[in-house]
Amino acid sequence: MVLSGKSISKVSHRMRRGAKPVNIEVTEPVIVEALDLDAQGIARLSPNEQDQAIGQSGKVIFIKGALPTELVTYTITSDKARFSKAKVRDILKPAVFRAEPKCAAFGVCGGCTMQHLDIRAQVAMKQRVLEDDLQHIAKVKPEEILRPMGGPTWEYRQRARLSVVNRSIKKGTVLIGFHEGKSGYVADMLACEILPKHVSDLLPEMRKLVMDLSIVDRMPQIEIAIGEPEEPHSEDPIKALPVTALVFRNLLPLTASDEDLLRSFADQHQVWIWLQPKGIETIAPFYPETGKLCYRLPEFEIEMPFKPADFTQVNHMMNRALVSRAIRLLEVKETDRVLDLFCGLGNFTLPLARKANQVLGIEGLETLTTRAKENALYNGLAHKVSFIQSDLFTVTAETIASWSQAERWLMDPPREGAIEICRALADLYIQKSDLLPQRIVYVSCNPKTLARDVEILCHQAGYTLSSAGIVNMFPHTSHVESMAVFDRSKIL
Repeated sequence: MVLSGKSISKVSHRMRRGAKPVNIEVTEPVIVEALDLDAQGIARLSPNEQDQAIGQSGKVIFIKGALPTELVTYTITSDKARFSKAKVRDILKPAVFRAEPKCAAFGVCGGCTMQHLDIRAQVAMKQRVLEDDLQHIAKVKPEEILRPMGGPTWEYRQRARLSVVNRSIKKGTVLIGFHEGKSGYVADMLACEILPKHVSDLLPEMRKLVMDLSIVDRMPQIEIAIGEPEEPHSEDPIKALPVTALVFRNLLPLTASDEDLLRSFADQHQVWIWLQPKGIETIAPFYPETGKLCYRLPEFEIEMPFKPADFTQVNHMMNRALVSRAIRLLEVKETDRVLDLFCGLGNFTLPLARKANQVLGIEGLETLTTRAKENALYNGLAHKVSFIQSDLFTVTAETIASWSQAERWLMDPPREGAIEICRALADLYIQKSDLLPQRIVYVSCNPKTLARDVEILCHQAGYTLSSAGIVNMFPHTSHVESMAVFDRSKIL
């Protein structure tokens, strides 16, 4: 719905397609109809005579900072033939679900773009995204919508990669933080509300540290990885603290003075410093020389050691809930053999081994396969778990046959999804093979590739989408984590 679009239509039609950024203030208000996954409000102008003549609707305006149902004016920042980008100017009628952003860097930092939206509305929006993608891409509706899973909404992020830039309008300082929205610039931030407070408090201290180093111009990044306390219930306050590792990307060797500064920083702030002089394979502890990063899954009596560069979920509390629900939905029996595809370090594999007879974890990277085997041994599960390396993006029916039959599968692919696996299952369905698992639990970090794979599994491989729902793993961001359960709908 649009109150008036005449003045802006005149302006926009004078602009050429692909025109340079503009700065046009529009005082005639519009009502925002929807929100995209970049947290931009979507409004549509009334069609002008030219649009009406060719049967097209009015121009779409994407308005940064505006929410659905709001009445706003805006400033156009980029204008093209069929749509414009804008930022909100005045909110004449705010939405009932508008929230006050907690972070001082909101609107500048490119992360947490949904802080102005109430957390319940964020969850509802993500659930709607999942359901819409399943409906429009897969042409499938789940038999059951799972209740959305949520957890801590602040101080939840246990790992992060911060950029370091020795350029600032404030002479004599560096910027350490996340990038600005869709920009190569680094946000000027002294705190981050989604990082644990003890890490957020380190941001200004890390600025001072880097400024004092001889290689201030050759340290582009600091990676943060936080593990659980070495002894959570210890009377020793140090052992009861989370283990915080900082990986400094040093493109030049450190001087003796630099090393002294890093050691002093580590002692003062109780952090574990690692260095990365070249590629990821060069990451190694600097000071102290030894230590342990880990996260725990108490329900399954699992302790998972990891290294700062290993892939782990950034939200440890939600990961516990995710693993618990996935294994519960898989309905594993003591006699079952289970496959865990894209197994990584064994995040699902080792808990599954507590429930199943045997578990095979399959991973594409040799380094992760090695680390998963170490974690199985560490947790006393090597007799129930085996791991193999396999390229899961080139899977065929013959590949699945080499894995042997398993009653239940768990898949947790990256954003690209698992299309080749799903196609191979479709081929096995045509062959009336008994290699098809009875149940699949699919954990997804991209609802669009999930929906694409759902279409194959449900329309070509004989599966029913029994249930699906979201996991709010990344509050205040547009990231949609979800889970889907598939059951064999036909007996071959």
